[in-house]
Amino acid sequence: MADPVGVVLVSHSAALAAGLGELLGELGGGSVPVALAGGRADGGLGTSPDLVERALAEADRGAGVVVLADLGSSVLTTRAVLAERTGAAVPAVLVDAPFVEGAVAAAVAASAGAALAEAVAAAEQARDFRKF
Repeated sequence: MADPVGVVLVSHSAALAAGLGELLGELGGGSVPVALAGGRADGGLGTSPDLVERALAEADRGAGVVVLADLGSSVLTTRAVLAERTGAAVPAVLVDAPFVEGAVAAAVAASAGAALAEAVAAAEQARDFRKF
């Protein structure tokens, strides 16, 4: 299989990101690089541009990275980091998708060999998934 698309989880909570990351690891069969940017660098609640940058580098295997953020300011932090990545060799796309469902959809698509655009579309389509 070609290099997989990576997934980055940006959350205000390290525990929330870790729990979702654990789920994605199981669903992706360990083949999808999942990186976490949860909480602040000091361990508190919030978001950290440095953690987002590190997570992007960690998830990058050459096929692109799908980025999901949990709440408003994590979106703003992620957008600022992505804006600074001009000229990056590997694209990273912040998707407008529900955090859990979108991450699951992106990881499952990536584990099946989907290209970045397909993994992004899968995450965005998760917005329409009904639970019952």
